[in-house]
Amino acid sequence: MSQAMKQQVLSKDSADQLSNGLYGWYAVCVSSTLVNDFLYFFSMYNEPLILYRDKYSRAVCIKDLCTHRAASFQGGEIKSGEIICPYHGAKFSSDKTSKDPDRICCNQIVDPTYNTYARNIQLHQYPCVEKDGYIYIYYTGNPSTNVHDIPIHSTLEELEFTPISYGFRTSEYVYEEALLDFRCDWSRIVENHLDILHIFWMHGNSLPGNLVNRKTIKSFNHKITKTNNYIKCTYTHKDNENTEFITQVFVPPGRIYMYRGSPETARYIQVLDHIPLANNRARVMVRHYRKFIKNSTLCKLILFSLRQRSIFYSIFSEDYLALKAQTFNEQMGYMTNKNMKLLAEDKAINWYWKWYESCLKNDSPWDRHKLSPNTNTLYDDSPMTYPPENLRLERLVNYRFKIRLILRILILVGLLLLVYSIFRL
Repeated sequence: MSQAMKQQVLSKDSADQLSNGLYGWYAVCVSSTLVNDFLYFFSMYNEPLILYRDKYSRAVCIKDLCTHRAASFQGGEIKSGEIICPYHGAKFSSDKTSKDPDRICCNQIVDPTYNTYARNIQLHQYPCVEKDGYIYIYYTGNPSTNVHDIPIHSTLEELEFTPISYGFRTSEYVYEEALLDFRCDWSRIVENHLDILHIFWMHGNSLPGNLVNRKTIKSFNHKITKTNNYIKCTYTHKDNENTEFITQVFVPPGRIYMYRGSPETARYIQVLDHIPLANNRARVMVRHYRKFIKNSTLCKLILFSLRQRSIFYSIFSEDYLALKAQTFNEQMGYMTNKNMKLLAEDKAINWYWKWYESCLKNDSPWDRHKLSPNTNTLYDDSPMTYPPENLRLERLVNYRFKIRLILRILILVGLLLLVYSIFRL
């Protein structure tokens, strides 16, 4: 965080500070990604983790560490919900009927001679919940072999984390979603998504329609509502305070809701989840809920989903250089009072940094699994999968969109020629 922001933020009254810190519930994966017999590797604050479905199709989150000889499960297998270590073939699974149903125990290792002892070899895990098409984990930085040994201070509902907390029923919407990877500081991406003014200038040429572009950029009035669970900022046009531009709700540690009007009546609602993978590595899940073009056949016919995903990738690619530069400038100590001048519209960002700075001091999540210059680069060298860091998928989506659009145009032209020839006969 810049010194300019620190001085402005920390001088404010902290009586209404957000109660939730950097430890707690994170949406880390979408349900559709986590198919049976698939290992989903990711990390949180440098700690390598895995998501998979057990033999009861429950989502499970474990530390990527085989507790036999500390090998990784990368290169391993999962069969019928049983995860198999590639080093010695140790097989682990949870069992509702066992004496320890909340543990993931080793069923077999090397040969049957060790089967009894193997039950004492148990994987470390985090609480995991599946809801509204998301996989959530309760991250503390300290996994346990017994998932119920990890105290959960508040449920998703108590923290007003889920869409229904804001009167938003997911069943009334359809959605497109995308995953995005960044090599930059996680907190900077959250800040970027709380910054309303850059949308006009940076994304004006990428967003559909002509209401948001460089020609219509202007300052806004905004009202901030702060509770123990969230920061809500509603922006209205200065020339017409009854005309709302957008509302943002930041629900710590990593979720942002964006919508126009009330959640009950909004035509679209965007949900952004920010995942701190590691130092200078972050992932964002973006889901765009909408009440229009809900017919799946029509959506496929007009290529709506492909076009929407292409827009996602384009917008986040536009953000990327600024995010990497901000990360570099902060790490180099360039963000000082001399170089930083904030606007009135940055008030919500100030409150975000106030919360974040306090959490870094109290929680210190980056110190729990701290990397050093001597740390092996096994996980840091693993490729980031999604745009804007990996542009392969973005190019593939754009290619598919163009090819399918051309095919539809050719089919339409063919039909018109056929109709024309029939009428001429």
